[in-house]
Amino acid sequence: MTPLKLVGGFGSPYSRKMRAVLRFRRIPFTWVMRGSPDDVGIPEVPVALIPVLVFPGDGGRADEAMIDSTFQIRRLEEMFPARSIIPNDPALAFLDALLEDYADEWLTKPMFHYRWKYAADIHKASHVLALDRNPLMSPETLAKASRFFAKRQIERLLVVGSNDVTTPVIEASYRRLLRMLDSHLVAGNRFLMGARPGASDFAFFGQLSQLAYFDPTPAAIAAAENPRVVSWVSHLDDLSSLEVENAGWPSREDAAAALRPFLVEIGRVYAPFLMANARALASRASEMRCEIDGLPWVQQPFRYQGKCLKWLREAREALSAPDRKFVDTALESTGADTIFTAHS
Repeated sequence: MTPLKLVGGFGSPYSRKMRAVLRFRRIPFTWVMRGSPDDVGIPEVPVALIPVLVFPGDGGRADEAMIDSTFQIRRLEEMFPARSIIPNDPALAFLDALLEDYADEWLTKPMFHYRWKYAADIHKASHVLALDRNPLMSPETLAKASRFFAKRQIERLLVVGSNDVTTPVIEASYRRLLRMLDSHLVAGNRFLMGARPGASDFAFFGQLSQLAYFDPTPAAIAAAENPRVVSWVSHLDDLSSLEVENAGWPSREDAAAALRPFLVEIGRVYAPFLMANARALASRASEMRCEIDGLPWVQQPFRYQGKCLKWLREAREALSAPDRKFVDTALESTGADTIFTAHS
């Protein structure tokens, strides 16, 4: 088959997520660095975001490109049934999707926060990532590019939700995530979804490929406190050699028990954020304020995460009655259940 194209960047957690997905699934693709000399002939997409996944056209049709890693994964599932990363049990698939959403939409907060708050992290990201497009650029061009890049990204901290008020919540949640994942691995769970990776594993990997590996401050925390997680991230980067033909998905009961700490964390930080964001969007407020983990939270409302809440609720409603009952029982008293029971 004609290889797909994945247009992305080394510093993009979602690009790294999708590259790892394609590697694991053994789907032929070429990696194209956005903005590099190889970034030519790529079909336009509605929003200038990465990664862009390009599918070759059939029967003389033009190539087709799409954004949004979650929907890219689902499109790949339809096209390539082998080595699936979505459980065949609808209830488990829902839990996997909830964890993926948490990683994509909450863990990106510590990722962006550490990268653009601390001097050492700003210096590394603004220089190294600017060079990704052209490692041969002159020192003068690099200096100008790095200043522009840093200024633009630091200004986006307000959109992501990183500020002096939210810093304690963000940094505590990152450390808890490291500890939870470490405990999950120590208990003998190779992946979040058991013996084989789910979409959520790759979503966690995408954010941690930056937090635990690239950015100096959070990487130092991970190496000092939870080195097992650092190693896990290394493995997730390329699982093409992993054989999963005889690796089934966990039972519902085992999955619910193993994932409960993560569901509690979702209830602790992500659920209250989603609900406050939805209220702010509904009232067209310019600022959202709430309490997360007993501490104040303030940021600009984010429209896309309002869509995430809607999609999660629709996914739960689409479950059969028995599957929905299992999911509701798994979420009960975790706090994550408020995503589906509280009024926004």
